[in-house]
Amino acid sequence: MLDLTHDSFEKLVVEELDQLPDEMVDGLENVVFLVEDRPEDGSLDLLGLYDGTDLTERDRYGFGELPDRIILYREPHLAACDSLDELRDEIHVTLVHEIAHYFGLDDAELHKLGWA
Repeated sequence: MLDLTHDSFEKLVVEELDQLPDEMVDGLENVVFLVEDRPEDGSLDLLGLYDGTDLTERDRYGFGELPDRIILYREPHLAACDSLDELRDEIHVTLVHEIAHYFGLDDAELHKLGWA
């Protein structure tokens, strides 16, 4: 298991976010990216979470809505990875996966595409 501080992990998330294609991140509106240590249930099974209204449902989205959230969980990532390179790859995959939920792709579609 890797050992990385919250700030160091958050820095890796920002670096990986910067590496994503412009076409993927330019369409993001009213979304914040957060790093938390663990999911609410305390498990190490969940690497990330999209919490919001995906684009396919935005017709019901009103003015002044709180931002959608994409959360990456630090401790589950660290538990799942044996090296810094593996951690970077897993952060990348998690970001793509959660951003895809923002665009309306569900887990079944992501599985077909190899991102779940």
